[in-house]
Amino acid sequence: QVQLVESGGGLVQAGGTLRLSCVASGRTFSRMGWFRQAPGKEREFVAFIPWNGGSTYYSDSVKCRFTISKDSARNTVYLQMNSLKPEDTAVYYCAAALGLGPVGTRTYARGYDYWGQGTQVTVSS
Repeated sequence: QVQLVESGGGLVQAGGTLRLSCVASGRTFSRMGWFRQAPGKEREFVAFIPWNGGSTYYSDSVKCRFTISKDSARNTVYLQMNSLKPEDTAVYYCAAALGLGPVGTRTYARGYDYWGQGTQVTVSS
């Protein structure tokens, strides 16, 4: 019954923007995040946000370009992606965790309990 539904992926030119959305249903979560996976690479942490307050956190590769936010009333988390680069090309996944968890688990895929289906982001040169 738990479901995470992503949308907003697509094709964009380098320097452009995209806004990803993820709607959660079925239960409540303590934190949500975004990961991405490019061909031949492991799933990579992008950003996370505590649901009930706290600091957001970003990977160094997207810091100052991406912004994670949420709309609690709509159970939705967003990823605003600015100044996109070809190296950002990947399948982007929304993830959710039941508990806030130790700090050391929040940037790893194994620290999350549920996943969306993924949405493709392609950045052309």
